[in-house]
Amino acid sequence: MYQLDDLLHLMARLRDPRHGCPWDLKQNYASIVPYTLEEAYEVADAIERGDFDHLPGELGDLLFQVVYYSQLAREEGRFEFAQVVDGITRKLVRRHPHVFPDGDLYGAPDVAKLGEAAVKQRWEEIKAEERAEKAAAPEQLSLLDDVPLALPSLNRAIKLQTRAAQVGFDWPEALPVVDKVREELDEVLQAMSENDPEAISEEIGDLLFVVCNLARHLKVDPETALRAANGKFERRFRFIEQALREVGRAMQDCPLEELDALWGEAKKLEKQQAADC
Repeated sequence: MYQLDDLLHLMARLRDPRHGCPWDLKQNYASIVPYTLEEAYEVADAIERGDFDHLPGELGDLLFQVVYYSQLAREEGRFEFAQVVDGITRKLVRRHPHVFPDGDLYGAPDVAKLGEAAVKQRWEEIKAEERAEKAAAPEQLSLLDDVPLALPSLNRAIKLQTRAAQVGFDWPEALPVVDKVREELDEVLQAMSENDPEAISEEIGDLLFVVCNLARHLKVDPETALRAANGKFERRFRFIEQALREVGRAMQDCPLEELDALWGEAKKLEKQQAADC
């Protein structure tokens, strides 16, 4: 079987100025980013569908993205793949002192076992120390530093809220957040009544942000929940399309009441299928 060194060699061949692939030679860091995001989502999709036969291939596609960036950096004299491996290994050893008490990857494990809460607290403390070390001006250090701007908005909202919660800037429980959801929805309605597109957009953003906060308090990942809702909508919409196709009707010719009735049939069928399982 091919090994990691073979993949690194392949990448170098693809980028060879004389004999490489024309498409690969045209790429740069920015042009590869969309593929990286796509491959990460394909990994998540395979896991959610339980498609473990294809998961190794999807993970390979994602690994290739890391190798690609490393090759670009190697060509520019910035860093090499080995530094990527070394950096993540050192970081994880440092962030797991309960597993590597002497900072040695191959050292003896710690006899004392920490609980999950203590482990999580220490993890956050170490991350905070790392942020402080990176800060150019320590007096301007923010708890929100290093929350990536490129994260999907739902995920970034959760990250920002979780960071703020570490210093007590948070509701103590979920019910007050429900009240805040209602408040934000009222503000959307107010903006709608004033027919103010800019205000509507702002209020919708606030509503989505607080719904993410509610999900966090209820220990629900909003990105996963929304993907599931998307899948449910797609299944039911396809059911309506198929039902109308069987009777030779076009959806645009059907009244909304009829479409809603078919939607209800799709829901009923899903519940029945779930009960049978």
